[in-house]
Amino acid sequence: MDERLFEKIEKLKQQRNAVILAHNYQPGEIQDIADFCGDSLGLSIKAAQTDAELIVFCGVQFMAETAAILSPEKTVLLPDKSAGCPMADMITAEQLRELKQQHTDALVVCYVNSSAEVKAESDYCCTSANAVDVVESLPKDRSIIFVPDQHLGRFAADRTSRDLVLWPGYCATHIVITEEDIKNAKAKYPETVVMAHPECTEPVKKISDQILSTSQMLRYAKKSEAKQFIVATEIGIIHTLKKQNPNTEFIAANDRAICPNMKKITLEKIIWSLEDMQYKVMIPEEIRIKAKKAIDRMVEILPVE
Repeated sequence: MDERLFEKIEKLKQQRNAVILAHNYQPGEIQDIADFCGDSLGLSIKAAQTDAELIVFCGVQFMAETAAILSPEKTVLLPDKSAGCPMADMITAEQLRELKQQHTDALVVCYVNSSAEVKAESDYCCTSANAVDVVESLPKDRSIIFVPDQHLGRFAADRTSRDLVLWPGYCATHIVITEEDIKNAKAKYPETVVMAHPECTEPVKKISDQILSTSQMLRYAKKSEAKQFIVATEIGIIHTLKKQNPNTEFIAANDRAICPNMKKITLEKIIWSLEDMQYKVMIPEEIRIKAKKAIDRMVEILPVE
């Protein structure tokens, strides 16, 4: 890491009373300079609990929006305004409204990887860590619409034996990881534990040892006695896994599992964001209040990990 850039960021943070958040998929140097690293919703909750007036979210658009939903009194900046999420863009609020009209009795569960507008049209939000628990908690006599990730939705359906109406969204990075990748890695490293993210395809999850969110992967690796892991998710998390477990080997299931949007944030862009207060995330208050209700209902069911 360039120490000059690090020092400049620290100085600007103090001047602005800012906190820097970095998702687990961010480049290593971004994770290293962040005040908090983690998954998107957990980071937003931590930021809301701080005294910081400014949140610099090193992630993608929906993550910064979630921080703005939970911290309306704070200014939220996304250092690169083009850092979007293809999965979140796969469903719009209008499309969700049309789906709700087709299933008038259904409750809507939306993955946190969705826009503020989609959250506002939903009854409950969920994370990859608690999707199963959220679905399980809902009344058995109500049908459930799950958006936008079909793979997380199918995982929740399988674990709860609930029949979900799934939107055909997906993570373009996770579907790069194939069943063949896992088989090849296991053949090369037969003693390894395979950790796969729920956004992976069903064939990948079926032959993996553990199905875990990013935060769950970090905790599992810490407590496990295993010394080799195959990691089936975006490769950015391997940076933190190695830092926390220096004597353990972590092998990417597929080296091409890289989210290009997550890699758009740089140290220079963080500096420019702090200097010029760019780019501010703005959410209409009506949308923010409705979206927050979906998040609050989730937290009422069980705390966010």
